[in-house]
Amino acid sequence: MRWWSVANLVSNTGTWMQLTVQNLLVLQITGSAAATGLSLSVQAAPGLLMGVAGGAAVDRWPRKPTAAVGQVLLGLVAFTTAFLVAADRLGLGVLMVLAAVTGLIATVDGPACALLGNDLVRPEDVPSAIGVGSLVSNAGRLAGAGLAGVAVAFLGTASAYAANGVSFLFVAAVVPFLRPVREAAAAAPPASADRAGAGGATTAREGLAFFARRPRLVALAVVSGTSAVLGRNYGLTLAVLVTGPLAGGAGAFGAVSTVLAAGGIVGAVLGARLRRPSVRLVGTLAAVGGLLQAAAGLSPSLAVLLVLVLPMAVAESVSDTAGTTVLQTDPPPHLRGRVLGVWGSVRTVWGLAGPPALGLLMELAGARGALVLGGLLIAAVVLAGRVAHGRRSPAPALPAPAARTVLGTAA
Repeated sequence: MRWWSVANLVSNTGTWMQLTVQNLLVLQITGSAAATGLSLSVQAAPGLLMGVAGGAAVDRWPRKPTAAVGQVLLGLVAFTTAFLVAADRLGLGVLMVLAAVTGLIATVDGPACALLGNDLVRPEDVPSAIGVGSLVSNAGRLAGAGLAGVAVAFLGTASAYAANGVSFLFVAAVVPFLRPVREAAAAAPPASADRAGAGGATTAREGLAFFARRPRLVALAVVSGTSAVLGRNYGLTLAVLVTGPLAGGAGAFGAVSTVLAAGGIVGAVLGARLRRPSVRLVGTLAAVGGLLQAAAGLSPSLAVLLVLVLPMAVAESVSDTAGTTVLQTDPPPHLRGRVLGVWGSVRTVWGLAGPPALGLLMELAGARGALVLGGLLIAAVVLAGRVAHGRRSPAPALPAPAARTVLGTAA
């Protein structure tokens, strides 16, 4: 698990190096902000269309080779992009094709790597492993953004893509040396039984059916989707708030971004200590984060905003870690890839819907109004869910002594 964490730190650093320069590269090639958004949509589209099939493949194929091959393929795409950038041969059409290929590979590689990390620890330690993964992700984001600026300044834009390619190959090189704990594998049905029946389409439908039948997973999707659409897009809302009503500049927004990242790291550390997280905890923390977001929207100064942003980021990071733990441990082992595939498709929907919806809300209510209304709506959805769940809960049974008395009377 320590080796896997180191590999993921390297990989996340490389990924954020590439992401930091990717939008700038599209703007340089096309001069169009719309094209930048289109490239992100093209990369996300396979997750929407093929996410469930990718998760079914992860459940059928050996996990270690699947993860290793996925990392190698992603590395080849990154190296290809780096070569085309360096040779000044990267046009918009080729860029879109590479983005689509990356998204397609990720539909299999993402669930495979997530579940492989969980296989490296005992079942009772999976929440901690997920928390460590969240911590590594936040640390890689900070390191990658900083290293991208240095690499581009001294070596050019292609170097960020090359570094990301090297990071993928590093992960692929580590995978063969990992030793998964075998409890999860022993609990899963044989691969031959999973392949029986009508084939891949049937197994994909099993994942969809399981997800739809599990109220706690549906509730998790509602809470997470609401938070993603009405909050979380702080690169947009807080940037407008800081540079507009608070009259700050790029440096001020950089300070806010740093505090958000620091809060994410603190939240990941706290989340790693959770042993049995629940959907109720996820909803409660999401509501707290929403109320703090609403308060942040009313901040009279940058100092007040910074004070509110830290606990907001902590609450949302712990909520994310708890939600990921529920998602990856609630299904039986032989269905986890398919459930993650369904989740990937659902997450793509709200990832595509969030920025336009939030942009429209900002047009109507401004940056402050969008933060306040969005935060209050998140809290309201969580509260409505709690009330609806309470109404659906069955009446408590009679205590054992009273039950015996009734039975004795009837006899």
